[in-house]
Order: sequence, then C-alpha cells, then structure tokens
Amino acid sequence: LSAVTKAQALKHPNWSMGARITIDSASMFNKALEVIETREFFEIEPDKIEVIIHPESIIHSMVGFRDGAVMGHLGAPDMRHPIGYALNWPDRADLPVARLDLAKLGRLDFAEPDLTRFPALALADVVMRTGGAAGAVFNAAKEIALDHFIARNIGFTQMAPVVAETLDKFDTRASLTCAPESLADVLAIDTEARHLAGEVAQTRRARGT
Repeated sequence: LSAVTKAQALKHPNWSMGARITIDSASMFNKALEVIETREFFEIEPDKIEVIIHPESIIHSMVGFRDGAVMGHLGAPDMRHPIGYALNWPDRADLPVARLDLAKLGRLDFAEPDLTRFPALALADVVMRTGGAAGAVFNAAKEIALDHFIARNIGFTQMAPVVAETLDKFDTRASLTCAPESLADVLAIDTEARHLAGEVAQTRRARGT
C-alpha cells in the first residue's frame, strides 16, 4: 500500500463521497473514528467492539445479543440513508433509494481486518483504552496527515505513523489521559495536536519516510 496514490485512494468501489471521506475510508481511518465513537457514545468496553471487513458495503452495522442472535442494519451504499434518517428521526421518510434485491446481490462476504495493513484500527484501540484527550488528538492529527497526503507531502502508509507519533509527542507535553473539561480545552488540544502533526509530517517529508 505504500505506493497508493491520491487518485487510487479516491476510487471507492461502492460509495460516492467527498475526497476526504473517501480517502479516510481507504485508510480505514473512518472506521477507526466510528469505533472510538461507539466507545464514547454508548460506553461499550473496547473488548466488546469488533470491526469486520465487508467488501459489498451492504451491512452497515451489527449488534450481537447475549442469546447469540445478531441484528444487522442492511442498506444500499448510499449516504442518503443515514442523512435522511437523521433529518427525519424518529420517523422514516420515503427516500429516493432503491430497496435491496438480496437475490440479485447473491452473496455477502466478511473477513477479520489486518491491523498491519490498516494500522488506523490498531491506533483506535489505543485511543479507546487511553481515554482522556486521546480522541481529540487522534482526530486532529488524522486531519493534518490527510492534508499532507492530499498535498503529496507524505505517502498513503505514512498517515498512520504521523498520527501515532503525534499521540506520543502530545503525551510528553500534556498527558493524554487528562480529559478536557470544557469546549475551550478541546479546542486548545485540537490546535496543539494539529501543530504537532504538521511538524511530524514535515519531518517525515524531509526524510522521505
């Protein structure tokens, strides 16, 4: 993946999204953020959160119950689904999205993620277990790493190392485990993390690694 170009990262096989989200999808940073959100929004322990690779992009989420049953949310890979749901909640409006034809679809595939191939997921686990300011630093560093990849300053596989190094550098200045207490704290963490990530990315660009 080290040779992946911006153009290649933008060729998502199923979704039509903006450039930043598409590249986040290719690098799995979007899923990393969703995993962190699951931890924060629903207070689910990291050991109970799983990521499954699903190439068809039909099953958008699954919840396992104590009786062994699994409930899944299936739908076409179309952002009008979640946007329409959010805008019309708690009702479900008629949306211009075709209903799934499961017979035509034929099959659904699943696989465990390769954390070496997609290190963003491994970083998400670290962030969930660290708590505090780690999520804000992760998000800010990811945005800056993405900026530098789009600008061709760093390679596709350098984005995760930029984020990892930023987390380490931030922790040496102000502990990641110290949770922000106000919006002002969050904004200050974001600003500092973006500055650090920019320095890390520029250093890697100069080294060519």
